[in-house]
Amino acid sequence: MRFIVSTSTLLKQLQAVNGASSSSTVLPILENFLFEIKDNVLTISATDLQTSMTTSLPVESKEEGKIAIPSKILMETLKTLPDQPIAFTIDDATFAIEISAGDGKYKLSGENGEDFPKIPVVENASSVNVPASVLAEAINKTIFAVSNDELRPAMTGVFCQLTPQHLTFVSTDAHKLVRYRRMDAKADSSASFILPKKALTLLKSSLPTDDVNVSVEYNSTSAFFRFGNINLICRLIDERYPDYEAVIPQNNTNKLTLDRALFLNSLRRVVIFANKTTHQVRLRITGSELNVSSEDIDFSNEAHERLSCQYEGDDMEIGFNAKFLIEMLNNLSGEEVTIEMSTPNRAGLLFPQTNDEREDVLMLVMPVMLNSYA
Repeated sequence: MRFIVSTSTLLKQLQAVNGASSSSTVLPILENFLFEIKDNVLTISATDLQTSMTTSLPVESKEEGKIAIPSKILMETLKTLPDQPIAFTIDDATFAIEISAGDGKYKLSGENGEDFPKIPVVENASSVNVPASVLAEAINKTIFAVSNDELRPAMTGVFCQLTPQHLTFVSTDAHKLVRYRRMDAKADSSASFILPKKALTLLKSSLPTDDVNVSVEYNSTSAFFRFGNINLICRLIDERYPDYEAVIPQNNTNKLTLDRALFLNSLRRVVIFANKTTHQVRLRITGSELNVSSEDIDFSNEAHERLSCQYEGDDMEIGFNAKFLIEMLNNLSGEEVTIEMSTPNRAGLLFPQTNDEREDVLMLVMPVMLNSYA
């Protein structure tokens, strides 16, 4: 089998799907790309058995066939080559691969393409079309709050709720929670499933910047994303997602509104002086003044800053993990942010102050117990 392709075109497609491959010691073939040629089209596949990606591109070839090629050595070779035609010659009997590019010749061993795991297909699927920009924004707004706790597998992914009214994306690690809702994207019928973090990370990096529609197909076990010449299929997390609505406190009578960037930079400075384990900061609100402070008793470090704010409610003191607040403020848009609170031992809710009626963003952060320093 022989085919010719441009180095830069091939490298771009390999980089798009490379994240799905796996450095598996149990199944070494997962460290390969599967190359399949049919009708002058090269289809490239990569998988770790949970998540698979495929892409296709035109090539010059008079034959058909398939071969598994080691991903690392191929990518590293292509990265160093200038943009030029590159020819692959494959011995169908021994799976030896010879690559010719300009004045260079490179030989490596491939594996039988028939031994590569079959890329699954989604059968009996429902589907919904979501603009790439909506999907990208949903992933950006939620993925940072996904849990890494393997003992609670449901929380290691993003919960997606599709309804005829809107799409909702939820993530939580029990310390923080994000609910991101889009009013301008809807499904024909209601459904819900949990998408794993790895698949979302791959999706985020490969979604096009121009606003194409992404076709999302799903059934009870898998989800399939299709856009341009890229296909991504992943196994869903087969768990029941916690009842996140139950943990969102209602009747939060204390409302603090302030400049998001000023608050963010203040927290970044104050956390430097906080305890390195808890990252605890204290917010003391009196009238239209917010005091942000932290201390690390072991090292006699402390910091205090005063910010002006708009505040409705009773004077209060509440403690938060500054790292969580910083993450949330980084992922919120808008110049101002509102924090709604009820009591110092109940969760605080963050909302961006924007006029965008297409999206509804709610972020929840659990408080931390305050030490009793003055």
